[in-house]
Amino acid sequence: MKIVTTPPKTDDVLRQNVYAGDIYHLPPAKATEKLVTDVTDLVHEILGVDDMRLAHEVLDDDTFFERIGKLRRTIYLKDRYHQYLSDALIENGFDPERMAFDPLRLRVICPDGHLNKKAAPVYFPHRDTWYAHPQCLIVYWMPLHDVGEDETFAIYPDYFDHAVPNNSEVFNYDDWIKDGPELKIGWQKKESGMTAIYPRSEKNFDPGKDIGFSCEKAGQVFMAGAHYHATRPQNTGKIRFSLDARIVHLDDVAGNIGAPNADNRSSGDILKDYIKAA
Repeated sequence: MKIVTTPPKTDDVLRQNVYAGDIYHLPPAKATEKLVTDVTDLVHEILGVDDMRLAHEVLDDDTFFERIGKLRRTIYLKDRYHQYLSDALIENGFDPERMAFDPLRLRVICPDGHLNKKAAPVYFPHRDTWYAHPQCLIVYWMPLHDVGEDETFAIYPDYFDHAVPNNSEVFNYDDWIKDGPELKIGWQKKESGMTAIYPRSEKNFDPGKDIGFSCEKAGQVFMAGAHYHATRPQNTGKIRFSLDARIVHLDDVAGNIGAPNADNRSSGDILKDYIKAA
């Protein structure tokens, strides 16, 4: 497993290397620069603050939560953000006719957020595949501003293809969304972090060494959804804003091609709600 900074010759090369554990850390694309500019403008508009990274110092908790929820819904649901994502995939060499995605999510990591019990699931070490995604899941991530290694996430290379003790069997996608899309979009209800059951590894499990990375504004990271990883707690004094989406190649889904399944026991038909890139 290695971090690759050179763009691949084809998307086939990227996908196969990602399924083997490599992480692609690529410079901004024209499409991601446009996307990040649009989203940044939207964040300033909806939050109504001069410096979005200091919004937690200006807004009370309820107002902040409500406005961030509106941002998340807009970015996840609106067609124009789906188009930005499709454009970014095309610019990276993917065939939109063969790609589908679970749309963009806005991630908002507040300083010392790990001390808030309601936000605890944000920091649970996990694999994204534990949320009923196929093993060919690729996570596509980018920040809205420059971030240091202490603001991104920890990836545990020793457990990419080795089992960790976990409760992924508790997650069934169809049950997850039966009462509406709030949990799917993420953090639309204040109590979700206390009441919903999120897949996670055992509390006292020690995954050993981790690797991380810094990233420039609108830079691109592609990694397997099977990677065991966790959001890093941060106390920089500023909020970290980022976007991510989950993408799959439909031929790989059909062929059951992807990263190793070391321990995923989640269930449900999440692909029925993926959007085709074309």
